[in-house]
Amino acid sequence: MNLFEVIEKNKLLPDQYKELTKEEMETRVQAIKERLGNKLYIPGHHYQKDEVIQFADDTGDSLKLAQLSAENHEAAYIVFCGVHFMAETADILTKDTQKVILPDMRAGCSMADMADIYQTERAWSELQNVFGDTILPLTYVNSTAAIKSFVGRRGGATVTSSNAEHMVTWAFTQKERILFLPDQHLGRNTAFNLGVPLEKMAVWDPISNTLQYEGNLEDVKVILWKGHCSVHENFTIHNIADIRTSNPDMKIIVHPECKREVVELSDLAGSTNYIIQQIEASPAGSAWAIGTEMNLVNRIIQDHPDKQIVSLNPHMCPCLTMNRIDLPHLLWALESIEQGELHNVIKVEAEIAEYAKLALTRMLDQS
Repeated sequence: MNLFEVIEKNKLLPDQYKELTKEEMETRVQAIKERLGNKLYIPGHHYQKDEVIQFADDTGDSLKLAQLSAENHEAAYIVFCGVHFMAETADILTKDTQKVILPDMRAGCSMADMADIYQTERAWSELQNVFGDTILPLTYVNSTAAIKSFVGRRGGATVTSSNAEHMVTWAFTQKERILFLPDQHLGRNTAFNLGVPLEKMAVWDPISNTLQYEGNLEDVKVILWKGHCSVHENFTIHNIADIRTSNPDMKIIVHPECKREVVELSDLAGSTNYIIQQIEASPAGSAWAIGTEMNLVNRIIQDHPDKQIVSLNPHMCPCLTMNRIDLPHLLWALESIEQGELHNVIKVEAEIAEYAKLALTRMLDQS
C-alpha cells in the first residue's frame, strides 16, 4: 500500500478545527497533555513549526527521536510530530501495545519517495549481476519501512546524518562495496570524508534503471542512489559566493544533504544536531550563514539574539511536508485519543517491521 492509498483510508482534518483561534487550540492541547500525563508522548523533529514544537516532550533529529522512541515503554499513545517515515520508525521500535499516530498523513518525505521497494529490488538484482555478492546496502533513515526492511534482510543497516561516517566505516568491514539509499549527497559527502575518491563512486538511476559510471567497474566502491532532499538541494555555490562577497567574515555551516560542491565550499558541515551545537558553542557576536531547513534556522535565530545568523539561501522556504503538521492537526489527534476514535494510526506490517527493526538495531547498537 503506497502513501496515497494510506491517506485515502484515513480521515482529513474536520472543518471545526479550522475555525478555532490559536489561543483556543493551545489551551485545549495543554489540557489534554495534563489529563493524559505519561500515557501520552509527543516527539517533535527540529524542522517542525514553533506552534507544534512548543508541546513536544522531546525534540531532536532522527537518531535522537529513534532512540527515545525505543526507550519509551510507558506511553500508550505516541503522537509523532515529524513525517511518515519517522512515525514508521517509532512504530517499529515501540511495543505492539503502543499506538503511533501521525497528525496528518500528508506529512511525507520527497526523499523517501525517491526509492520504492520495487525500484530497489530491481536495482539490487542488476547490481548483483554486475558485482556479485560484494555489496552491503545502507539506507538513510529518511526512507520507507519497506526499504529499511530490504536493507535489514541483506545484512545492512540504517544511518543518520549524525552517524553516517561511523556506519559507512562499519559497512566496509562487512563487504567490499556499499549501496547507499536514497540520498546521493549524504552518501557522497560521507564516503568522500572517509577517503573514498569521487572517481570510485557510481550513481544508480532508478528511473532509467542504469548505473552511471565512466571507468573500470572493478574500481567502484560506493553506489549512490539517485535521490536527494528537496530542501537541501536548493542551497547552491552561488549562495556561498554571495555570502563570501557581502560578509566575508561570516562562517558558513551546512547539512551534508547538500551537494558536494556546496559542502566543499562551506566552513563546516554536519547533522542538524551538529549545526545546533556549533552555533550554541560559538561566541557572542559571531556571524553564521546556515544551510538547512528554515523552521530550524528561524528558531536558532530566535534562540541566539547575540549572534548574526542568516539562512544561506535567503529565498528558502520551510520543508513543505514537515509543515503539514500544524496546531489544528495536533489538537485533532489528541482529542481523537480522548474520544477513543483514533485516526492516522501508523502500523507497519509484521514481516516488514521485523527486518526493518534489524536494520535500525544494527545502527543503534553501533551508536
